[in-house]
Amino acid sequence: MSELKLTASERRQLREELRRTHDARLHRRLLALQEYDRGASASEVAELLGVSCQSIYNWIARFRERRHVAALSDAPHPGRPARAGQAMETLLRTLLMLSPERFGYHATFWTVPLLQDQLRQNMGEHYSDDTIRRSLHRIGYVWKRPRYVLMPDPEREKKTPNLPRPVWRARVQRLAG
Repeated sequence: MSELKLTASERRQLREELRRTHDARLHRRLLALQEYDRGASASEVAELLGVSCQSIYNWIARFRERRHVAALSDAPHPGRPARAGQAMETLLRTLLMLSPERFGYHATFWTVPLLQDQLRQNMGEHYSDDTIRRSLHRIGYVWKRPRYVLMPDPEREKKTPNLPRPVWRARVQRLAG
């Protein structure tokens, strides 16, 4: 493969992007270009950065194509589409407005397992705990554990000992010393 000859403005652009970027992959690619431009062989640069020689050649070819450091950036990775869509979120909103007792559960508050069971019955799909929690967060529901409060004891006053009254002392008029 022929040598890569960068212009002065391209070198300056490369150095500025090296300082500015927080993306480790882009940083590695920019560093590879810089080292290759300084005269290091593709195999030396590959060994230095822990990648294959073919990767170095691919990065050089991408840069030659557009002559800009943006050519070395990764394309967006959208990931797998969400299985839980609007239908699930609408059903969750509806379920949260109603009591679980209405659906035959012996509980006063919704829990993730109860929501999982109800979603499986209504939609025919099993959703993980994390999926349900993310959906609840997305629709703005704040998840808090229920706090169980006992009824106040009517005999409490009779059970507490009589405490002595506090003794009030006079304030010191003068500072010591």
